[in-house]
Amino acid sequence: MEAAVLDLVRNFVRTEVVPLEEQIDATDEFPPDIVAAAKEMGLYGFTIPEQYGGLGLSAAEEVRLVFELGYTTPAFRSLFGTNNGIAGHTLLEGGTEEQKKDYLPKVASGEWVASFALTEPDAGSDPAAMTTRAVADGDDWVITGSKRYITNAPVADVFLVFARTSTEARPSRGISVFLVPRDAAGLRIGPRDHKMGQAGAWTADVDLDQVRVPGSALIGAEGSGYVTAMRSLAHGRLHIAALCVGAAQRLVDESLTFALDRKQGGRPIAELQLVQAMLADSKTDTLAARALVLDVAARFDDGSDTKLGPSAAKYFASEAVGRVADRAVQIHGGAGYMRGVAAERFYRDVRLFRIYEGTSQIQQLVIARQMIGERR
Repeated sequence: MEAAVLDLVRNFVRTEVVPLEEQIDATDEFPPDIVAAAKEMGLYGFTIPEQYGGLGLSAAEEVRLVFELGYTTPAFRSLFGTNNGIAGHTLLEGGTEEQKKDYLPKVASGEWVASFALTEPDAGSDPAAMTTRAVADGDDWVITGSKRYITNAPVADVFLVFARTSTEARPSRGISVFLVPRDAAGLRIGPRDHKMGQAGAWTADVDLDQVRVPGSALIGAEGSGYVTAMRSLAHGRLHIAALCVGAAQRLVDESLTFALDRKQGGRPIAELQLVQAMLADSKTDTLAARALVLDVAARFDDGSDTKLGPSAAKYFASEAVGRVADRAVQIHGGAGYMRGVAAERFYRDVRLFRIYEGTSQIQQLVIARQMIGERR
């Protein structure tokens, strides 16, 4: 990736998006011109290979770009994050060559906004509990079930819907994934969720009532959906870890600026040792998370670690940015508890990072089980 691309994105984020953060938080909407500019810069397909219309960034290049995206409201990255992440990679990991050629250029250009419909009311961290069913009917499939907290559902053009196609096979072999268009009969999008943070990033429930799709809507082989989802989530975890690093850096900058400007007893609070300790801890957390993400990205690219490393990076970085956000509010004092202050907004925004694409507790299980398995 050329330095010019990073510079372009960095400049756009800091001069065009950052000034709009309060407006986006208040209205829960992104200005259309920002969305159009993101498409023009190729941000809807930076992880998708060039042969399918994307920028084809490696993991090492991707995380450096996402560091820059993380410097502003996470809702900006959410506009195109699913296209580059779990939805786009579901097509890359599981789709046939014909499906990749047909679908990925639309995803990469932003012509399609894709949603990853895996989570259910009673099946979040445990996809094995999935109850959505897809039943073969001639050459078609008929899908029935409900999905919850689906990112971009209110604006999605297509949904990558995971459904159980066998009740007898174990979960890793009994779940399949289907491409379902928004206008499919029987598909209904619920009202937008009212979330703690990340205003401008829309989620909603998706209900499927006897939704009929052709056999060609099955992505890859029947029963391969669970494995495809896990591979896509591993990449997504590395992506989220990088996003956490960008957010942590923004919070460090906000904390330092405030500490230098705010005076107590006639001098900046940055001169107080206990404030310095919080600044030092936040900077150290940020540097450690950044180094870990870069190391894991290199191993992801060479294929030496595509599972444990992404989970470790997501676990550490999401917990670290939570600590950094908490310290930022503390450094700001009463001001940090007020709406309209970046530290307060990021405090709400970053809380989600420890939950989605695998909670911190799920990451602990993934890491430990990989360790045990490798030793055995």
